[in-house]
Amino acid sequence: MLFHDLRQLHGRYAHVYLSPHMDDVSLSCGGAIAGQRAAGEAVLVVTICTAAPPATGPFSTLAEEFHREWGLSAAEAVAARLREDQDSMAVLDVDSLLVGMLDALYRQPAVYDRRETLFGTPAAGDPLVLALRDVFAGLRERLPVARFYAPLGVGSHVDHLITYQAAAECWGPTQVLYEDFPYVVREGELDRRLAQVGGDLRPVTVAIAPHLQRKLRAICAYTSQIDELAHSQLGHQVSGDEAIAVMRATASAYMHQVGGERFWERGLLPG
Repeated sequence: MLFHDLRQLHGRYAHVYLSPHMDDVSLSCGGAIAGQRAAGEAVLVVTICTAAPPATGPFSTLAEEFHREWGLSAAEAVAARLREDQDSMAVLDVDSLLVGMLDALYRQPAVYDRRETLFGTPAAGDPLVLALRDVFAGLRERLPVARFYAPLGVGSHVDHLITYQAAAECWGPTQVLYEDFPYVVREGELDRRLAQVGGDLRPVTVAIAPHLQRKLRAICAYTSQIDELAHSQLGHQVSGDEAIAVMRATASAYMHQVGGERFWERGLLPG
């Protein structure tokens, strides 16, 4: 079921995953989610950056570059991603809530105007910070018994970092952190982020081998994003079916490397 308003939610969810963008949770947690659904547990995915910007912009040079690569306007790109997102959620058999915030690329185009500025310290005064505090407070109130999963922030995408920080302020040590895939496969990225976060985080690995194919199908629903992820994050200059093959192979290899999907926690264990 698809929701657009917190007031539509009720308290029956056992697991709630916070996804900065339309693809992050499927990429990072699709296997664990598939296992939870197979066990009959209710799962909600809360996707934050789902709004289309005004048709007239303004758009940064980077945004216009992406639009040319996609062959789509901003509104068409967001609409395509929303369709892909619902296809992916259907594969995982979960409910989803669309928060309706703008991606950093569109939220502050004068600030997040290069790839380098999308990955690093969030801009002072970024409106997403205050907005997520309100959204997460509402989620905590409406879903008091759910276990919440937030991105660890590996790779330092500003939307992931803001989501991590807002979740930490709201749920503290009871939240579970997931490794941001595919950023986590880049050498040194995980260790760098763990050093930044500090504290007593410990890893908990969830075996997903029986659910790997479902996860891969959920990932491959995001056809508009696979080429960019293969290029910019995995370093493969491929497209189309070749990019899909690279993504499938990388996700499978990382699962075998760590023994499943790895989470980090200070309190509760993901089940």
